[in-house]
Amino acid sequence: MHHEATLISTIAIGFVLAFAFGYVADRLRLPPLVGYLFAGVLIGPYTPGFVADGELSQQLAEVGVILLMFGVGLHFSASDLLAVRGIAIPGAVGQIVLATLLGMGMCWLWGWSWGTGLVFGLSLSVASTVVLLKALEERNLVNSLNGRVAVGWLIVEDLAMVLALVLLPAFAEMLGGKPVGHGVSDKPLLLELATTLAKVAAFAAIAILLGPKVVPWVLGRVARTGSRELFTLSVLAVALGIAYGSAQLFGVSFALGAFFAGVVLSESSFSHRAAEDSLPLQDAFSVLFFVSVGMLFDPMILVHEPGNVLGVLALIVFGKSLIAFAVIMLLRYPVATGLLVSASLAQVGEFSFILIALGVSAGLVPSEGRDLVVAGALLSIMLNPLIFYIVGALQRRRAQTVPVGAPFYGQSRYEALGRTLDAIKVRNEERTRAEELKLHTLLERFPVLQLVDRRDQDALLLMFRPKSASPGDKVIRRGDRGDAMYFISSGAVEVKVDDHRTIRLEPGAYFGEMALLTGERRTADVIAVDFCQFLVLERRDFNQFMARHPALRAAVAGIAEERRTMNLAPSAADESPQ
Repeated sequence: MHHEATLISTIAIGFVLAFAFGYVADRLRLPPLVGYLFAGVLIGPYTPGFVADGELSQQLAEVGVILLMFGVGLHFSASDLLAVRGIAIPGAVGQIVLATLLGMGMCWLWGWSWGTGLVFGLSLSVASTVVLLKALEERNLVNSLNGRVAVGWLIVEDLAMVLALVLLPAFAEMLGGKPVGHGVSDKPLLLELATTLAKVAAFAAIAILLGPKVVPWVLGRVARTGSRELFTLSVLAVALGIAYGSAQLFGVSFALGAFFAGVVLSESSFSHRAAEDSLPLQDAFSVLFFVSVGMLFDPMILVHEPGNVLGVLALIVFGKSLIAFAVIMLLRYPVATGLLVSASLAQVGEFSFILIALGVSAGLVPSEGRDLVVAGALLSIMLNPLIFYIVGALQRRRAQTVPVGAPFYGQSRYEALGRTLDAIKVRNEERTRAEELKLHTLLERFPVLQLVDRRDQDALLLMFRPKSASPGDKVIRRGDRGDAMYFISSGAVEVKVDDHRTIRLEPGAYFGEMALLTGERRTADVIAVDFCQFLVLERRDFNQFMARHPALRAAVAGIAEERRTMNLAPSAADESPQ
């Protein structure tokens, strides 16, 4: 090659170092995110050796932000959030306000402006959902009552940060920075703010009203093709397309557009498959996002400003945690809830990086502020497992001193919340079981479909079209072109092979496949003799599905050939031609 492949080298070295340091961090029982940040430091401009292209890294990081926000929206549960709103909304909002004020006070001591302090304080006030979920998963607490409260709390924080990302460009000039993204505006501030909020509201309304109808319909059509790669591509197209379209048409951030794309999908039947298929790419670009953040970090801040670094770390680990604990006690919830949420908030992560980067680009925050936030993130994430261990020890010690079943402060509210969350969990499980039962019933009634790969069996439910017939209805006419294959769910039909032979087919049987396999005309009339329910596989879906599952096609073709042979015999067997 006669030139350096900058994009390839940036991605390749970023991934290799992220993998190496992420693995080391995991072996040290630290979140891999710490390793990704260290990898970025090594390929950044402040350390010797290879220096990655900063501009390219930032663009790759932008894709990471989009996919991160899409993932947050995809896992967003409106029902769970509504259930914990009594503690999550006042708690998260109160904690953000107080932690931001602490950050502003710290910046005032350093001689920074109040606008700088506002952005800096907001960056430190929000915790990482990624780090929290990892910590809860390791301790099997994700589905516990306190764990769901902590997740709901951080979802509210994420929503608040999304709003901050939308509003900061409009307020940047007023806060002492420069306009972001659209140049200098001659509009009054209130008019600019009203315009921004109106655009966001218009986008949200369109996304909420049209999205749940259009996006699942599109994904349903794609899923029926049976193509895994096409479905994965459609999910990514939805995420990136809505993010880009929202920015171009409504002037909102890529992050907000991606978040709403995830929310639109979160309540659909495709949410689990969309999450599963998009997760690898989401993880990959999220790694590049954290690597790019590490590239911006100047390690010399630890030498030049150790006091400031310790101050930031103290605010993150102690300030936020104590505020959260106090708020929870004021809201009359148990000590155990306060301890777990406090441990969950004792770190900062992805939104902190996004917000502080926007503050730097707006000229509101000096590069030193970004270095302090990244340093605080690195150190707090490294300390977070220790904090969870201490909290666990405190909870065990408290359990030894408080008798089991003893009443506690706020018990009625806590138990009511537990019942509500349990009811939501039961509904979700019932919905999942209903889908599994439908698939199980389909496979049990039609054993030949068990030849389909397990991963693709879910697509069966999307490809079949229900159809009904009344007694006497002619379902198939001799001489017609074959347009579909029929599976009998209930009722019975008679197949008139000729004037002398009639064969009865009942639930579990299927017919119509022969004309689809051979391309010939229908060779028999099929008449309903009872009220019938069919599952119909249309010609196009039949051809695509059979092409992707040769074992199933071979089985169906074998049975069709047996039927053809029997139909040509002097006496009919117990099956019919189609």
